[in-house]
Amino acid sequence: MREDYLSWDQYFMGIALLSAMRSKDENTQVGACIVNSDKRIVGIGYNGLPFGCDDRVYPWGREGNWLDTKYPYVVHAEPNAILNSTSNLKNCTMYVTLFPCHECAKLIIQSGIKEVVYYDNKYDDTDSVIAAKRMFDSSGVKYRLFNDIKIAARGAKDEG
Repeated sequence: MREDYLSWDQYFMGIALLSAMRSKDENTQVGACIVNSDKRIVGIGYNGLPFGCDDRVYPWGREGNWLDTKYPYVVHAEPNAILNSTSNLKNCTMYVTLFPCHECAKLIIQSGIKEVVYYDNKYDDTDSVIAAKRMFDSSGVKYRLFNDIKIAARGAKDEG
């Protein structure tokens, strides 16, 4: 039996990382993958504009007048994954490439997701993440850092 196969965590985080590559945001690409207790994917998402909003028309910048930035328009990966879900999310696990903000934390809690596995937390010291952690702790949603990715391009093995 092969011993270098991906663990479930590696597999699902890989799906989240792959989903992030769909984002058109030049600065931050985030992906999310929701998995039920049977290890079945029930939702995926990435950060992007709502349906019907042309990516080429809306701003993607981070600075300037608020209405001229991406912030009022972009839907985060977590709510996109929740909205794209195919089943009830009670007791599911969400794999996400960036620790959720406080607004996403509310949706995660309300949807019934019980664990968040995150790849990066570059905004760890912000009020938004501090509030998210406070809400997760109060509501019993577990969260943990995933730091064991071993996804690599594998070429065909030389049989000759």
